[in-house]
Amino acid sequence: MPDQTKPSEGAVSAAQIEHAAALLDAGELVAFPTETVYGLGGDAESPDAVARIYAAKGRPANHPVIVHLAPQGDPHYWVEHLPAEAQRLIDAFWPGPLTLILKRAARIPAAVSGGQDSVGLRCPSHPVAQALLEAFSALRGGHGGVAAPSANRFGHVSPTTAQHVRDEFGDAIHVLDGGASDVGIESTILDLSRGFPALLRPGHVTPQDIADVLGEVPRFADGSDATAPRASGTLKAHYAPRTPLALLPFDVLEPLLAARQSGERVALVARVSRAGRWMAADGVHFIAAPEDPHVYARELYGLLRALDRANVSRILIEKLPDTIEWIAVNDRLGRAAAAFEAQS
Repeated sequence: MPDQTKPSEGAVSAAQIEHAAALLDAGELVAFPTETVYGLGGDAESPDAVARIYAAKGRPANHPVIVHLAPQGDPHYWVEHLPAEAQRLIDAFWPGPLTLILKRAARIPAAVSGGQDSVGLRCPSHPVAQALLEAFSALRGGHGGVAAPSANRFGHVSPTTAQHVRDEFGDAIHVLDGGASDVGIESTILDLSRGFPALLRPGHVTPQDIADVLGEVPRFADGSDATAPRASGTLKAHYAPRTPLALLPFDVLEPLLAARQSGERVALVARVSRAGRWMAADGVHFIAAPEDPHVYARELYGLLRALDRANVSRILIEKLPDTIEWIAVNDRLGRAAAAFEAQS
């Protein structure tokens, strides 16, 4: 049975880290904080542990998971070849919210890659994640890696607090509570497995950040490249709350607000400068959208989870500016909305 003790938020002892590392070493799952979101971790070299991750999440077995390494971990162990471009990005952004897709070493089980010949690697910057990864790696002779997608049911809103994980899994999963995630959305995923940089998922590390290191802007995935590897969080419909959500320009949202049925209560997430009379309208649960993209990203998943508890029939979100600063938040909101477009 999982340890039922719940430490104070953000306070994780050395004994708790050692216990969690021992659980991973025994093939069990552990949810742990990263700077992006909470991960549901298992031994990346154990097909059985990876299968437990897929089963717990209800995740398709061909949808790869990301391997998390300790700061002193050796990425060479996991890959067929580490290109010079990858090393430059590692030097620039690790530890941090950047995942690199590279050709998988033959020794690494295909289960962690959804059966592909590539593997996703990253080194998180959260101190609890680093302590756990270092402790687990020490148990594995310095080569331990933890496969860890977000600690939620597949397709649902990612967790950014330990309580979010408990809301998803109850006491079935052992959870390390490291406080709220600072970045709040999943890592940037950059594919380097095909000889050129391709952005598979936007995140806190921007295309311009990558270009500044590599001297070239990465290609943007548009869904038409059949040679692109599958990667975490890149399905069209993903990151969705349980309440129907629509992402539309504000001038399209206004008629929807005006036409709502008598007694219907809807949520509106929009900038104060646009919301006008709807901020105080009866039946409208108004949330002021953050004006800063990093703040919006940090608060997004907590907001969506709160709106699922707000007794509203729909969530209406103002479409954000179509600029590079908003690319990651737009990506997550677009995939959340697509989950309901597919049902309509």
